[in-house]
Formats: sequence, C-alpha cells, structure tokens
Amino acid sequence: MSLGMLSQKSLSLFSAVGGWRTVAEGVASRALFLVAYLLTGQVLTAALVAVGGVVVLAVVRLCSGGKAWQPAIGLIVVGVSALLAGSTGQAADFYLVSVLWQAGGGVLFLVSMLVGRPVIGLVLGKLRGDRLAWRRDRPQRRRYHLCTAVFLAKFVIATAALVPLYAAEAVVPLGVTATLVGGAPATGVCVYLCWRILREAPRISQ
Repeated sequence: MSLGMLSQKSLSLFSAVGGWRTVAEGVASRALFLVAYLLTGQVLTAALVAVGGVVVLAVVRLCSGGKAWQPAIGLIVVGVSALLAGSTGQAADFYLVSVLWQAGGGVLFLVSMLVGRPVIGLVLGKLRGDRLAWRRDRPQRRRYHLCTAVFLAKFVIATAALVPLYAAEAVVPLGVTATLVGGAPATGVCVYLCWRILREAPRISQ
C-alpha cells in the first residue's frame, strides 16, 4: 500500500486496501499472535508464531517478485514487537509498537497541517515533481489539508481506542482493535477517501 495510489486515474476500495495479500500481511502478525496466545497462554510462543507467519509471507512475496523493502519493514516491526512482548512477558506489549505508531502518526500529520505543509501535499508534490507549487493553488491546498485531516482522524481514533486497552492490558480487544483500526484495512479506507477527494483536481488526472 502506498500514498502514490492517490495519483492514479482509477482506484477501487479493494485496490486502495492493497488486495488480499497486503491485507493478509498487514494483519498476520497481530492476528497470529492473538490466536496463538489464546491457545497456549504463552507470550514467547505466541511471539514466535507471529514472527514465523510473517517470515513465510515475506518469502512468498519475494518469490512472487515483490519488492524486498516491503517484507523487510514487516519483519522489523514484528521482530521489535516480539522482542518487547518476549522480554516483558506481557502479551499487551506485542501491540505497543502499533500504539506508538498511531500516536506518532497523529502528531506528524497534525504538525504538518499546523505549519502549512500537509503530509499528503508533500508526498504528491514530490511524486509529481512540482514540489511545493501546489501551495499557490488555494483549492488544491485545501484538498491536501482535507486529505491529511482524514488520516489524522484515523490516527486519533486509533490512538484513543488503543491507549486505554493497552493500559488495561485487555489483550483480546487490544489485538482486534490493533488489527482492524491500526492495520491495512483502515489505512486503505483512508487512501480511498482521499482519492475520492482529489480525483476532481486537474492535476490528479495527468
């Protein structure tokens, strides 16, 4: 999944989410950890199962011609998550990376809007090669702010849901929420909504 999808001429919700493989990769580690933990009650075992599942998906992606950086990022994230949970023995810590990611993303997107450099505008400006030229176009600037606000809302909602669950060590609802709100499904919905907002802009159809 990439914000570069926002510059496509056509985009379906399914494509925005990234297809079944991206969804599987995005939710695999969180879902596998939760299921394994519920079945075994062992944090370390559940963490190893999650890592193993992501390794298998990474190998499949590489063998099918996928880019190496995609599975590499997934392995790093699940590796750090497994180390946190394994070192503390607390199942909730497996989802700490997701909690911090949502909170950090919210701060980044909010600050970018406050300083007049919305993230969506910066990304698409770089992709199109016009850098910050869009800042002189008021309607386009407004659309980029709105799209950035869509992602900001997602980060805020995810953080507001995850933090209390993490603090309460409510592993099952935490795992489910991290998988749905903090993973590929919610991000794909945001990408699709932003594409809908931007598709009427002249530059988006170039």
